[in-house]
Amino acid sequence: MTPEQLRGLVPSYVLRQRWFAGQTADAVAIEDFEVLRTDWPALVWARAAIDGAQYQLLIGGRPLGEPADFLGGHETGVLGEADGAFWYDAVFDPVLARCYLDVVTEGRESADRVRLVGVEQSNSSMVFDDRLIAKLFRRVQPGRNPDVEITTALAALGFPHVAEPVGWWERGGYDLAIVQQFLHGGSEGWALALTSLRDLYASGPDDPALAGGDFASEAERLGRMTALMHLAMAEAFEPSPGDVQGWASAIERSFDLLDDDDRPGARRLTERLRSVADPGAAIRVHGDYHLGQVMRIDAGWYVLDFEGEPARPLEERRTPSSPMKDVAGMLRSFDYAAHSVLNEREGTESDRLAPLADAWSRRNRQAFLDGYLVTEGIATLMPGDGASFLTLLAAFELDKAVYELGYELAYRPSWAEIPRIAIRRLVAAPGPRSRQNRAGG
Repeated sequence: MTPEQLRGLVPSYVLRQRWFAGQTADAVAIEDFEVLRTDWPALVWARAAIDGAQYQLLIGGRPLGEPADFLGGHETGVLGEADGAFWYDAVFDPVLARCYLDVVTEGRESADRVRLVGVEQSNSSMVFDDRLIAKLFRRVQPGRNPDVEITTALAALGFPHVAEPVGWWERGGYDLAIVQQFLHGGSEGWALALTSLRDLYASGPDDPALAGGDFASEAERLGRMTALMHLAMAEAFEPSPGDVQGWASAIERSFDLLDDDDRPGARRLTERLRSVADPGAAIRVHGDYHLGQVMRIDAGWYVLDFEGEPARPLEERRTPSSPMKDVAGMLRSFDYAAHSVLNEREGTESDRLAPLADAWSRRNRQAFLDGYLVTEGIATLMPGDGASFLTLLAAFELDKAVYELGYELAYRPSWAEIPRIAIRRLVAAPGPRSRQNRAGG
């Protein structure tokens, strides 16, 4: 296959892929290209500019007529025919996936078995021998990918709550992939929270603390681990003074998504943010922190995927922010979990269980904050007083809720009421009236 042949096959292929963010693929240019394996099955790597955005392509090829059972159910991954061969997304081919592992780890790792992780939308991940996981970044941008940059920096410090990186691939100024130890037997935080909620809704105690699946102790442990992550971030990347003017302006950029009735309250909140005199430190943050980005194994909680919110530009995702951005993201996730399980219920039952959902959310949000704020050293990164802490927390929670609203309106309109409820609560709440001691001090 040649770059020109690949260019002709790309448009119809990428429009079928969940990781492709564009609506059209009219302008395609192959900007970097290499045949990584010349024997059959062939492996071709490319970086393509598609309507101005850069994408990494990993393409496999086999002679026409050769069986390809691994493509069963993955017909959308087929590109087409060229040079007497049929071409397809190589992540589905076990032979070529193992070849890619060899490339990324520079021959240090090999595997007998491979399976594709099927839940991601923006990247492609493969698990090898239930021992390693490789993430292939699909949409790429010049400069350091935060997932590679932060994971490797935290691991170098000895931070024990990230999966150990064993290799990564950079080419032409683009981070393309990372391979890490696979957290075998782990449970995603989101799944654990939903299990707790379903148990609560089924068993029916009025107090979530009395439910057999009470999640509060895990939420507190998660809060402690989050504080340790922020302290490690501050050690790995030099902190700077917080920038309330910049944070407020960034939050306000998405206010066009708000209902007219909610905008005045949202503006009042960001004005309070602008008036905070001591907002604490600006550090590198996770940036897309929620229950789906943490995993519980026997050794404790682990953090996954430091790429940040994929819809935001890379420069913004790498810009230091308040630790409250991550704290607010996790608090929103507890609220989201409680109300998403309500959506599984019929209208009357959902109304009956709504107070219980709110009680579960409040209990676990508070447990998370308790664990976070008692962690030794975290006060050095926090706002200077309790009122400022609450203002920052509300502002970043509003920012996350508006981001959620944009996502739901685009992809799940029936869920848009979940962030809308939070937005109404946040914009209606009065500002803190008293100044308190430094949070966590």
